[in-house]
Amino acid sequence: MYVVTAATADGERAGCLVGFASPCSIHPPRFMAWLSTANHTYRVACRASHLAVHVLRDDQKETAALFGGRTGDDTDKFARVDWRPGEGGAPVLADCRAWLVGEVRERVGGGDHVGFLLAPVEQSPPGPSGTPLLHLGDVTALRPGHPA
Repeated sequence: MYVVTAATADGERAGCLVGFASPCSIHPPRFMAWLSTANHTYRVACRASHLAVHVLRDDQKETAALFGGRTGDDTDKFARVDWRPGEGGAPVLADCRAWLVGEVRERVGGGDHVGFLLAPVEQSPPGPSGTPLLHLGDVTALRPGHPA
C-alpha cells in the first residue's frame, strides 16, 4: 500500500491511501499512481505539479488509517504526521519505508480512477532490506474516508 500526497502552489495539501501504483517505464524512469476521482486528494492532485508516493511498512497501520479512513475535506492529516515539503511542494512523510517525488507528466483516465504519470525527481535513500511492507490484506477492514 502507498500514501500519495500532493500540494498546490497556494499551499493546499492532501494525501490518500492508494492500492493501484507501479513503476511503468525504465528508460525514461516513470511511475504511475492511480487516484480515485471521488476523493479530496484527486482534486488537489489535479492542480499540483508534483506528487509524492510513499511505501508503508507493515507496522504503519495507523498512518494507513489516517490517510485511507479520513478525508481531507474535514481533516488536516498533515497536522498528525511529521513531513517536509519536497520538490514542487509535495509533502514528504518522514516515517515511511521509502518514497519518491515525481513531476506530473500526464493524467490518464481509467474509469473511477485517474492515473498520474510521474517522472521521478527526488527519492528516499535506500532503506534496510527485508523490512515488511503494508499490503492490501492488512487494511481490508479500513472504512474509506470517501467511496473508492
